[in-house]
Amino acid sequence: MDWIGLLAYFFFGYVALCTVFYFTQDFYFFRPETLPKNFQYRYPFPFEEVSFDMEDGGYINGLHFKVPNARGVVYYLKGNSKSVKGWGKFAKDFVSKGYDFFMVDYRGMGKSSGRRTEATLYNDAQHIYQWLEEKYGEAHIVLYGRSMGSGIATRLASWNKPKMLILDSPYFSFLYQVKRYGFILPLRWLLKYQIRTDQFIRKVSCPIFIFHGKKDRLIPYKQSEMLQREAPKNVKLFSVETAGHNNLPDFAEYHEWLYDVLNDETLFVKWAGEMKSAA
Repeated sequence: MDWIGLLAYFFFGYVALCTVFYFTQDFYFFRPETLPKNFQYRYPFPFEEVSFDMEDGGYINGLHFKVPNARGVVYYLKGNSKSVKGWGKFAKDFVSKGYDFFMVDYRGMGKSSGRRTEATLYNDAQHIYQWLEEKYGEAHIVLYGRSMGSGIATRLASWNKPKMLILDSPYFSFLYQVKRYGFILPLRWLLKYQIRTDQFIRKVSCPIFIFHGKKDRLIPYKQSEMLQREAPKNVKLFSVETAGHNNLPDFAEYHEWLYDVLNDETLFVKWAGEMKSAA
């Protein structure tokens, strides 16, 4: 095979790789667990199942955990795997701290359905935010974004004025994260999801608290440091030295900091003041 034929071989192979990636990327980025509509959720503490019919025909399903005399509600934007059936276990970390807890499945996950795009992720989340705002008032909404959900939560915070934004193992941007693995591809043109957390965070006016494990290999800790540099007056970063990507709740310091952020108004005001006076 001459060099022209070899070059053509690699060219068409590269084009084929790009094509396959473009049409199959959702299978890489979302690892859903689908549930039948009649599935019955079971948890040891009170909750309600809720659902939303979206204008474009989409259907969003979620869970609403409640406690007496709640201080507010934590709107939890989950990661990209499974369904709320398994993620519901994290409600205990927040109801035990005096907050109601709310989470939904993205389209194509759990009982939720409909065509999923970056725009529908944001619009669905905003529709639900407004529903929570009617029930609690915006000053009592805490946005919590975990992993994949961190970018969506930051987008919401940039559009609204919640009490605070908490990011758990966030990425600098979806493009930046995916480039770590697919650097040989023209991702800027192939990716269906950009999710520019780095741009959104500059427009957030509420205090932002980031929790990240320094042993996180999936989304390295340095991405939280990069986000902090994007909005130094708003961000306070908490690092857990030996935590990875999926085990932050296993560490006592995570719960201690989370409790202080949610419930100690003196520290909340102090930290918020420190962030505003930062360079």
